Amino acid sequence: MSDAPSLATAGPAVQAVLDGLPPALRARVPDAFGLGDRALFPDLSPPVYLNHASVSPPSLLVRAVLQALIDDYAVRGVGAVADAAAGRERLRTRLASLVGAGPADIGLLPNTTHGVIAVANSLPWRAGDGVLCFTGEFPTNVVPWQRAAATFDLRLELAPLDDFGGDVERALDRVEARLRQGLRLVAVSAVQFRDGTAMPLAALAERCHHHGAELFVDAIQAVGIVPLDLVGQGIDYLACGSHKWLMGTEGCGFLAVHPARVAALVPRLAGWLSVEEPLDFLFSGRPSMRYDKAVRARADMVEVGAPNVLGFAALEAGAAPVADLGPATVLAHVQRIHDALEGPLQDRGFRSLRATEPAARSGILSLWPPAGVALPRLVADLGARGISVAEPDGRLRLSPHWCNDLGQVPAVLEAFDGALGAQRG
Repeated sequence: MSDAPSLATAGPAVQAVLDGLPPALRARVPDAFGLGDRALFPDLSPPVYLNHASVSPPSLLVRAVLQALIDDYAVRGVGAVADAAAGRERLRTRLASLVGAGPADIGLLPNTTHGVIAVANSLPWRAGDGVLCFTGEFPTNVVPWQRAAATFDLRLELAPLDDFGGDVERALDRVEARLRQGLRLVAVSAVQFRDGTAMPLAALAERCHHHGAELFVDAIQAVGIVPLDLVGQGIDYLACGSHKWLMGTEGCGFLAVHPARVAALVPRLAGWLSVEEPLDFLFSGRPSMRYDKAVRARADMVEVGAPNVLGFAALEAGAAPVADLGPATVLAHVQRIHDALEGPLQDRGFRSLRATEPAARSGILSLWPPAGVALPRLVADLGARGISVAEPDGRLRLSPHWCNDLGQVPAVLEAFDGALGAQRG
């Protein structure tokens, strides 16, 4: 086990989830777990899972919640809807606490992309407005801005990500030079998916605001492991999915909107659930359906139709251990694992892409493979040896989470030696 702080028993977020389970399912979930402990993942096949930046496996807690919810719907049908809705309100509060926002600043969505699309189509654009994206970003945070540029006659610019992992001031100065030329918005990921660089969001926001621009953040590689503060860092819009560091399932996410920005949004994508009191005609006991209701001036106006009930329940359960441990504690734990792996892998010929500044580090350790090593074969061979890793855009990516342990490092290095040896003959 790791020597880092751990949960001796379930914390308040986890306990709240456990309290909602029926006794038979509650009995399947361990009472005590924490940093470096795989007790919640007894069926996970790879002995060492270093792939949370891709997809986190559902924990016993997530699985129990999903089973309880589907059983409840099977027994009660529509009678289960109100309880599921109450769960989403708890989730809204939990997510708000993880990103430094208020519950009213959170809109629940199908995924990160929907969050980008919602903002890209809801800003009060003027023809010729400039949007700055970055080369090397995951396409989620580029393609919707391309479509918005075509739809609203915007000017889309691309800037390199060079130096953000090292000479941050130089990188910021290059962005500011673009801002001086006139931009409406800068769109950036909180953490870069290829090399793990945690971007200087507060500094970017400050420079954006100084020049009359706003900052949009794709936070899927950050929320749950890198501390974020929407209001404190000056982030205007933040979108995130659930299936990575928040350890939920695929197909749900959220959008957070700074309270100072929501009133200016144009509800171009509004649906029937976006209006004030959308359900009252279903329960008033008299004919009262109307089509003249105002769209809510809150972030939840993006909740346009029937929600992913199971996905949001899974997200509440998946995020609970992260909330109890705290992202800063999780990040420090993961950095100890990165520290133990980075040097030995460099000794084996890998070139680390990890940021030189600790403040720019995240849950991702990415490396260029040694010359002559075929990366797809290396990843497959590591998988066969029980080490799950990824290879985004030609990089080797290792992404442990709170449930990984320093004690796994020798097995990882042994697997690398075997996989490299198989290629080098």
